[in-house]
Amino acid sequence: MSKRLGGTGLDLSGAGYCVAFNSRKAARAITKLYDLELAPSGIRSTQFAVLITLARSQPVSIGGLAEAMLIDTTTLTRSLRLMRKQGLLTISERSTMRQRFVTLTREGTSALEKSLPQWRRVQTRFLNAIGKEHWKVLQQELARLSAIARTLETSRPPTATVASRTLSPGAAKRGGYVIDDTFGA
Repeated sequence: MSKRLGGTGLDLSGAGYCVAFNSRKAARAITKLYDLELAPSGIRSTQFAVLITLARSQPVSIGGLAEAMLIDTTTLTRSLRLMRKQGLLTISERSTMRQRFVTLTREGTSALEKSLPQWRRVQTRFLNAIGKEHWKVLQQELARLSAIARTLETSRPPTATVASRTLSPGAAKRGGYVIDDTFGA
């Protein structure tokens, strides 16, 4: 039996179970929580994630950073430009391989250092609320879901017009994802 809601006459049955909608809804709620906690440090949770990733592997190409963060390069480049204007990082000129590399500045390292206590506080609160063991299982499940989504993305019919990201051959062989303990558990 189909549900026709909102006076549109559209069959919306099953729409409430949309994986993308529900995943993004949870991500927005969690992001808002972390943004509120990180606000005194002057950075947002999205910037925190970039700074953490850079601190672990700098210098890194924009493409490598995008792959590590599972974000398209266009979106990441916009964020990096803003962070560069804030003095948090530098972006090199194009190298002979046409790549640009990103590195933390002293200001970026300082912002990361200032934000870590706030991040640890909200991380602890959130893990205590959901349970550390539950988070470990959920983290594994999220990595599995990411890998499934990437597999489905790369195996979609050729007529699909979805913007896609390119994985390195090694990442493609691994299914695209591994559990990332960047932020610890």
